[in-house]
Amino acid sequence: MTTGFANPAPLGLAGFGMTTILLNVCNAGFLPLNSSVLAMGLIFGGSAQMIAGVLEYPKGNTFGLTAFTSFGAFWIALCMLIFLPKFGLVAPASPVAMAVFLGIWGVFTAFMFIGTLKGNAVFKFVFGSLIVLFALLVVGEATGEVLVTRIAGYEGLLCGASALYLAMAEVLEEQFGRPVLPIGKPAEAAPTVTLTPVRAA
Repeated sequence: MTTGFANPAPLGLAGFGMTTILLNVCNAGFLPLNSSVLAMGLIFGGSAQMIAGVLEYPKGNTFGLTAFTSFGAFWIALCMLIFLPKFGLVAPASPVAMAVFLGIWGVFTAFMFIGTLKGNAVFKFVFGSLIVLFALLVVGEATGEVLVTRIAGYEGLLCGASALYLAMAEVLEEQFGRPVLPIGKPAEAAPTVTLTPVRAA
């Protein structure tokens, strides 16, 4: 009987990746923003990611806890920014307010990126490309330039796809007991050799 904890990271990565892909299909201009994005954002990108984050707690993974619960909350907050004005509860966020909202998340992501530097190459790419995505979205909101938002959409598709790829790589590795999809794992550090001087008898 297995007594160890399952790895919740693939759930969080898949929730983030698939929701990011779906939203950026809209940002890239292939589809208009619709209820499928909001439903995915609330349930998979939001709730499932937060569950994955909480499951990182008993494993002692502070980074996973912080990343998944935070980005889960991001997706829920993003959906609420759309829902709340529809119900007449609050005025819609202005483009400047949205730029500030996205900019704060970009700063948060930049700090989290530092924590990925000891990880595999795909992990670093996910967070690095997410920083670029937030930066493009901020510029798009602040300037109103549709072209910038379209470019952000294509970049976001790449970011989301990389997160989903990493999720599947981790699932398959656990299922088969060996790496199946390459993720650019960091080289293991060479063991430290301590030289002890030999004393004469």
